[in-house]
Amino acid sequence: MKEIRLPIPVKLFIGMLSPEPALFDACADIVRKEYGPVDYQSEIVPWTNSDFYQDEMGAGILRKFIFFEHVMDPGDLSAIKINTTRIEKNFAVQAENRVRRRINLDPGYVTEAKVVLATTKDYSHRLYIGKGIYAEVTLRYGNKDRSFTPFDHTYLDYGSEPYITMFNEARELLRSALQRPARK
Repeated sequence: MKEIRLPIPVKLFIGMLSPEPALFDACADIVRKEYGPVDYQSEIVPWTNSDFYQDEMGAGILRKFIFFEHVMDPGDLSAIKINTTRIEKNFAVQAENRVRRRINLDPGYVTEAKVVLATTKDYSHRLYIGKGIYAEVTLRYGNKDRSFTPFDHTYLDYGSEPYITMFNEARELLRSALQRPARK
């Protein structure tokens, strides 16, 4: 009989979307207090893969990712998603007879084998992880290619070369934190 073992720690990240770049720093300050220092972050880039959030946030949406130095238990992902949703609500405004988000915070984590995203939306490729939160594996690591690769359901931006390069770099930071030998 196999023994039940604790999972290997993972690298937390938060993807941020907003037309207001100043909110990236404001939210990063808040989440750093909860999850520790940031050891890697992306540049701020235009988010042009969808108009999904445009009605809510307006035009000119930008994207930034932050990755946290300290590794975490992957079982904490649902609590982190609940916390980031609360932060989004704190920055929301009342406009046009509805609450409008000004920033979207999407937590996830990187393992040596995959990139996982948290969401409040169920779908065929998502698993319920508790407290109203679902998770999906959006990228998988291939030892042959030594790189993350997308699935059919992967969001277009996550499957793009710049994002894959970023997640490969985050994977190497995780491997260093786990004291794994460098790959040649």
